[in-house]
Order: sequence, then structure tokens, then C-alpha cells
Amino acid sequence: MKSFSVHYKFSQHFDFPPRAAYNWCTDYNPDDIQMGGQRGRRGIRWLNEGALMLTDTYFKGKSRIVKKRLVKLYPEILTWTNTRISAEGRYSQFLYQIIRERGGSRLLFTGNQIFAGKASASKRAAMARRLAREDAALWRNFAKAMARDLAGQESK
Repeated sequence: MKSFSVHYKFSQHFDFPPRAAYNWCTDYNPDDIQMGGQRGRRGIRWLNEGALMLTDTYFKGKSRIVKKRLVKLYPEILTWTNTRISAEGRYSQFLYQIIRERGGSRLLFTGNQIFAGKASASKRAAMARRLAREDAALWRNFAKAMARDLAGQESK
């Protein structure tokens, strides 16, 4: 079956040091989907100390979408990957890196989503803009939740 990739990027500032932001981002919980502003539930199965399987179930109207993901953590470089292994978007991969910046830290996100079929360059560009906008909105919600959760801890 023919497929195509859509590459996109965005970044998100956090008011906390890189290590604190990384630890918060990789502390997976069943309520992460709701924290991101969506309807659904998350199953978490740790494979070992640096790898886990996520089973995310999203509810949109009467529809249910299940996404299984393999997550690999690289705490020594404040980075993690997320590879989709469920049928929809299989082999799509996402790279997350936390870097230091003035006033806290920043998440650098790079996505490579794989879709069945084919698409023109202009359609892929439009999809990249939409995916970046949607994922950036999700991470704005996560940044607000991080600020609530880490309130009172040393920021910046």
C-alpha cells in the first residue's frame, strides 16, 4: 500500500528548568489525555525503566480511536521518542527534546506522521500546518498543567 509522510515542528516554552520539565513530561499518568484537553483514557505498561507502551483511547462523538505507542526515554539527553505501532498511522514517529533557555526551558517537537494513500505537496503542507497547530495547542494545555503541578517549586 502506498503511503506518504507529513513532517512538522513546533516548540513550547516552560517556566521550569530542563530537568524538571523533562521529568514532568515523562511522568505518564492515566489522566494525561484529559489534561491535554481531550476526551479519552490512557493505559500505561512499563517494559523496563526506559521504555513503555501507551494505549490511548480517544472519544470523538460516538467514535473511538485507539492509538498504541512505543515510548523510549533518553533522560541523559532530556529526549524521548514516541513511535506509533497501532494500525492507524503505524510507524509515525515523534521526537521530543527539552533544552535550556532563558527563563526556563523549551520543548522542541518534530513529528513525522505516515498516512495511507498519496497527497500533493500542497496538501502535505496544509496537513503539516494543521498537525502543528493541533499538537501545539495540546502542549499549551500541558504547559498550563505543568505550571499548576510545579507551582511553588523553583522555576527558571
